[in-house]
Amino acid sequence: MEMVELTGSKALFEALRAEGVKHIFGIPGGAIIPIYDALYDEREIRHILTRHEQGAAHAADGYARALGKAGVCMTTSGPGATNLTTGILNAYMDSSPVVAISGQVPTPTLGRDAFQEADMLSVMLPITKHNFIVHRIEELPAIVRLAFKTATTGRQGPVHIDVPKDVQVSKAKLKIPADVKYEKVVKLDPSAEDVRKAVDMLANAERPVIYAGGGVVWSGSSAELVALAELLGAPVTTSLLGKGTIPEDHPLALGMLGMHGRMVANLAVTECDVLLGVGVRFSDRATGDVRYFAPKAKIIHIDIDPVEIGKSVRVDLPIVGDAKRSLSAIIKGLRTQVQRGRTSEWLQRIKKLREELAPRMDYDEVPIKPQRVIKEIMEVLDDDAIIVTEVGQCQMWAAHFCTIRKPRHFISSGGLGTMGFGFPAAMGAKVARPECDVVNIAGDGSFLMNSQELATVVENKINVVSCIFNNRYLGMVKQWQDMFFQKRRSAVDLGKVPDFVKLAEAYGAWGERATRPSEVAPKLREALRCGKPAVLDIPIDPDEHVLPMVPVGGRLDEPILT
Repeated sequence: MEMVELTGSKALFEALRAEGVKHIFGIPGGAIIPIYDALYDEREIRHILTRHEQGAAHAADGYARALGKAGVCMTTSGPGATNLTTGILNAYMDSSPVVAISGQVPTPTLGRDAFQEADMLSVMLPITKHNFIVHRIEELPAIVRLAFKTATTGRQGPVHIDVPKDVQVSKAKLKIPADVKYEKVVKLDPSAEDVRKAVDMLANAERPVIYAGGGVVWSGSSAELVALAELLGAPVTTSLLGKGTIPEDHPLALGMLGMHGRMVANLAVTECDVLLGVGVRFSDRATGDVRYFAPKAKIIHIDIDPVEIGKSVRVDLPIVGDAKRSLSAIIKGLRTQVQRGRTSEWLQRIKKLREELAPRMDYDEVPIKPQRVIKEIMEVLDDDAIIVTEVGQCQMWAAHFCTIRKPRHFISSGGLGTMGFGFPAAMGAKVARPECDVVNIAGDGSFLMNSQELATVVENKINVVSCIFNNRYLGMVKQWQDMFFQKRRSAVDLGKVPDFVKLAEAYGAWGERATRPSEVAPKLREALRCGKPAVLDIPIDPDEHVLPMVPVGGRLDEPILT
């Protein structure tokens, strides 16, 4: 492209279009008005005005997870930019590619405590892969290109761009897209020797287990994961973010591992002799006491980020590389040694455990049990539906009981556990994948933290459904207080929560309430067909706990069952 004279604001949108950006979530303010003035003439990029900057960041995150491309959020300086930080840290913890753009006070006033000035370079430094401040307009095209390359290369994650107001209005002749050399070296291919060792360990394993995480989703290696599992006859457990990497009704699928995971998964990992971790960080919520984690197993860990390997658990064979390429190489090596679909006493053991430990979901009680709510929801939704969760008990019930059959169809806040994530993330997922039904499984406490985004979804006709598991408590904190603090329920009773039906209707959304198990499915179908955003309020048993539960520092094979 030839050099063209542009303002910084016009150049920003030219550069975003060059990166394939179709949607931006954001809120304007004084330090970014020139960019929003350029937006007035923009015809290819749709801007969605959220009602809080945290909502914009979570929406961009949900968008990225559903689509597999970078999501974009944008806001002004000072409080606008600092309000993004919770959402940006959430994306950082879960390796989600988000590009956050903030306005900034003019360059000559930086460091002088100008109105709505905040040192966002320092604020964002520990919670992004990289962050930039554009000092001169000539730098802007290259910075935008580098931001997207950084966000989406290797272990993905958020990047921040700070654009001072004087840069937004200045003019220069620019070439867009910029010619940049991205010099970060990312090791994609595993070493041949590591692959050989992995093949040998897996071929000789009698009780192999595969543990799959979010890295399998981001690398697009679910097909390879399933192929390897079937070739080995190895059951597969997942992290929270790995749900859907193997269809969860597959005979080899064990469900989620860890504190609130399936007992069959926890016991399989405890008993296995080789554990292959792929694109997973072995978080404390998954492992419990690491001294007793996979105590009989040799551990192989595949990850694109070498920092993760050995950080949390002992690793016998580290493999640094892209999950897709690493799994493909291991499959190629194993095909000469292993007969496809081999059966063993191990798989008979797993089958027996699955049958004995199958969770009960068919409760008929009123108030409704959350397990039954999930059962009814899953009977309504098809395989293409996307389930997003808030954080807390609702999240763990969804993770434990939902059957997810495809990657990118279960979206949840993992590492940070951010209350208020689910609703705006569902909004972003629906914008990214409008052909899919999107259902947010919410707790009342978490939903209230960003319920103002009802205005956003109604105004923009983003037809997501929020199923609110309404127990009038901050449920997970209450559960911990009940279990570990002698039922001293301190500051967890929400008391007078809103009438969620009236709240939805006040914003112009559809609202209904299901008070009996038989009402959940038909009312959810109605919500999905109503042609507008919807809220289904479901009063649930306020004393129900998420079980089984492995206490912090406990062993996976010694959970609390009642």
